[in-house]
Amino acid sequence: QVQLVESGGGLVQPGGSLRLSCAVSRRMFGVSAMGWYRRAPGSQRELVAAITSGGATNYADSVKGRFTISRDNAQNTVSLQMTSLKPEDTAVYYCNVKAGWPVLQDYWGQGTQVAVSS
Repeated sequence: QVQLVESGGGLVQPGGSLRLSCAVSRRMFGVSAMGWYRRAPGSQRELVAAITSGGATNYADSVKGRFTISRDNAQNTVSLQMTSLKPEDTAVYYCNVKAGWPVLQDYWGQGTQVAVSS
């Protein structure tokens, strides 16, 4: 059974930085995009950042210039470097992997809490 194991969440002051990491528990066939979503209290889950197997990236407008997504295709890991964190970045962050052939399926991590507060 494929599992996505996340790490790196926590409590940080405004302006601080955190790095989230996500590792796939075993070799996954046909990995396409990898990314991070988040869900803030009372809100729907939203895309934060995504990266294709070729390295093309996509960011939510609210995090552009502050967050950087990266991946290691050989290790099937994806990371999210978050800087200049704001209280509105507080949310549970979820790792997402789209994989499979011929139909892509979504795989999700268990979520890691990020809290930005003074």
